[in-house]
Amino acid sequence: MQQNDLAANYAGVYENRIGFGQKPALLLIDFVQAYFAPDSPLYAGVEAALASALRIRALAREKGVPVILTGVLLHPSGLDGGRFFQKAKPLACFTAGNPLGGWPEGLHPFADEFVVTKQYPSAFFGTSLAPLLTSLGVDTVILTGLTTSGCVRASCVDAMSHGFIPTVVRDACGDRHAAPHEANLFDMNAKYADVVSEADILAYLSGL
Repeated sequence: MQQNDLAANYAGVYENRIGFGQKPALLLIDFVQAYFAPDSPLYAGVEAALASALRIRALAREKGVPVILTGVLLHPSGLDGGRFFQKAKPLACFTAGNPLGGWPEGLHPFADEFVVTKQYPSAFFGTSLAPLLTSLGVDTVILTGLTTSGCVRASCVDAMSHGFIPTVVRDACGDRHAAPHEANLFDMNAKYADVVSEADILAYLSGL
């Protein structure tokens, strides 16, 4: 079926909203130096997304909402990255000892925050994230991070698949180009999650 207008094509089919749950956790996905260093092959100019995520994080901490940061860490050979490493050559930025895998200026984990290390796009695949969220009694995962079309989307789908309510914050996600950013936000909002603004999520957190 072909329709020229995208919104009209999806109208009446993929318009449902889940809404927020009662017990959220905030996920900051792969906000690492590789996306902020101009000489990095992964540089994406996503400073605004980090600034948004940090504002959300500040309120989440004030409200006692669990905060979880993720990052990619690979063996120097990259072999634990499997086909992902084989396909995406810039993942060499995340091999052990590479400073591009570190936290950017303005973002460092607090002692009471959780850090999940991963080797694949989803923050859930091969990690303890799902049981951690379950042990915390979490029903809603607020997703922020990089990149929208990669690890954010993969984590969104897996959050939904594990039974959590995924909420993606548009302003706090970023990609190296607007086209995949917008396309993946549209698709996640249609099928897997509610995509909301920073203002929406701050209002939700304020009401907890």
